[in-house]
Amino acid sequence: MTIACPPPVRTRIKFCGLTREQDVADAVAAGADALGFVLWPGSKRCVDEQRLAALASRVPAFVTRVGLFVDQEPELIARCAEYLDLLQFHGDETPAFCSGIGRPWIKALRMRDDLDLHAAAEAYAGAQALLLDAYRPGVPGGTGETFDWSRIPANLAKPVILAGGLSADNVADAIERVRPFAVDVSGGVEAEPGCKDPRLLSVFAAAVAEADRKRLA
Repeated sequence: MTIACPPPVRTRIKFCGLTREQDVADAVAAGADALGFVLWPGSKRCVDEQRLAALASRVPAFVTRVGLFVDQEPELIARCAEYLDLLQFHGDETPAFCSGIGRPWIKALRMRDDLDLHAAAEAYAGAQALLLDAYRPGVPGGTGETFDWSRIPANLAKPVILAGGLSADNVADAIERVRPFAVDVSGGVEAEPGCKDPRLLSVFAAAVAEADRKRLA
């Protein structure tokens, strides 16, 4: 008896750092699987709880609403979680802290030279995925810089969300080399920090789709 293989999985797209209603609409129209909202006040793309509620209400069904936090109070995260489907932790949060909010979550890891990804995947076993970003001292994310993708092992125990300096110009190469579950982009699709460019959103999504087509051909 022949057992059919499951269909190939396409690369998911997360557009992060949305601050405007029109950007939500444009990102959804471009084909976003997930939209990221930054709740950390140290970011140029930060939104407050009231703004989050307004933006989240514009997100249609089957598009995941992700909230980004950096070592923030659990009470704040719990309040914001009312408008979110997934939490993204970018600081030094422990696995127990991440799990304690009671919502699905992912853990962002900055690719320091001494980072052991296998150990991190084991430590953060409760995460839905690991988001891998470039490392710059003192900056928890959003550097706009790439890192050495060859450092990502193919047999990592957790799905990989690839971030860091992605754009329509390099995302196809990233997908070919890393085969991530998803790609995450913010600055690479912006006219200026916090303001997305609808053309860049569409071009990025098209580049991902074309990379998948070639990979699965």
